[in-house]
Amino acid sequence: MAGPVNWLAQVASVTKFGLLGIPQRRGSVSAAVIGIAGVVGVLIGVLSMAVGFRKALTASASADAAIVLRSGADSEMVSGFGRDETRVIADAPGLARNPQGPLASAELFVIITLPKRSTGTDANVPLRGVEAPAFHVRDKLKIEQGRAFAWGRNEVIVGVGAAQEFAGLQVGNKLRIRHEEWAIVGTFSAGGGTAESEIWTDATVLQEAYHRGSSFQAVHAKLTSPAAFGPFKDSLTSDPRLNVKVLRQAEYYAEQSTLLTTLITTLGYLIAALMAVGAIFGALNTMYSSVSARTREIATLRALGFGSAAVVASVMLESLALALLGGALGAGLAWLLCDGFHAATINWQSFSQVTFAFNVTPVLLARGIALATLIGLLGGLLPALRAARLPVAAALREL
Repeated sequence: MAGPVNWLAQVASVTKFGLLGIPQRRGSVSAAVIGIAGVVGVLIGVLSMAVGFRKALTASASADAAIVLRSGADSEMVSGFGRDETRVIADAPGLARNPQGPLASAELFVIITLPKRSTGTDANVPLRGVEAPAFHVRDKLKIEQGRAFAWGRNEVIVGVGAAQEFAGLQVGNKLRIRHEEWAIVGTFSAGGGTAESEIWTDATVLQEAYHRGSSFQAVHAKLTSPAAFGPFKDSLTSDPRLNVKVLRQAEYYAEQSTLLTTLITTLGYLIAALMAVGAIFGALNTMYSSVSARTREIATLRALGFGSAAVVASVMLESLALALLGGALGAGLAWLLCDGFHAATINWQSFSQVTFAFNVTPVLLARGIALATLIGLLGGLLPALRAARLPVAAALREL
């Protein structure tokens, strides 16, 4: 029996002959490599959309921030509070404060329709009425152009994502809302979070425009520390004057992203699986062609004492090499074309558009390479076994 060193030398020799013969089979080899690259590229591209959407929502979250909704509500759209209730919430223990008062912003969330820049089709855009503490509750918020809106006026500021995705949202333009014109006086960023998809204005002015009286839909709060969440929540949920549910911002935004990210991820894996079947058949065809072209060569090596295990290993290594080449090509193209690509989609919890950037992460690249490896193993297994079972005597008679 050949020792480990001798066996590895046999595998290396047979693999070398196989790889050197690739130029003679460049048509089938190219088809297999491109097919695998397509599978990997599509998988990474689709999953990067789900990762980017989730990141856009969770980037808005801070460990020391919370959101208060009406009990039973799963989003701001179906929540509601009166002014008296928001004052009770603002008096809860654990809230951070500044010289102007507690950092709790009672907010109103409505939907307006604007045309998209790319297609001109109308889409739902969130318009948020906030109170002064909102600029401290969202500590990542930064005015990028122009200025903040003036309190008590028909003025708005626009998230950079919304300004990029929808037409007519440049600073200096007028926005028509409820038969009135509102001046766009600034744009803002929010660390890549979902607030960048929104338009902000004074909550009191928005209430008057929509005849909402003194009603709000949610209270966004800044806590003294992440550990203060427990006392803050317990105080509100045990108060008989209130009927609320209290969530950490991270928890709330994770819930908001679940439906769409699950749908995208499921579709991504389904499409990749269907494409992978075709890629496996392509790999099988390529490796069968390789074995057929090397029948005499393999038989000669077997007659010289090369073991069948070495032949199996060499064919599998050749298949893996081609698969990894295709995987690397697909992963590289996905990273170049998708990473940072800006898009917008509807958040089904709020029925409004959220702008986000595709995010190709190392984990997604690793998944793509792992899929390519699996395709290479499955595509090379049967041809490898066929090569190992070639009748040596019959093959040598063909020489």
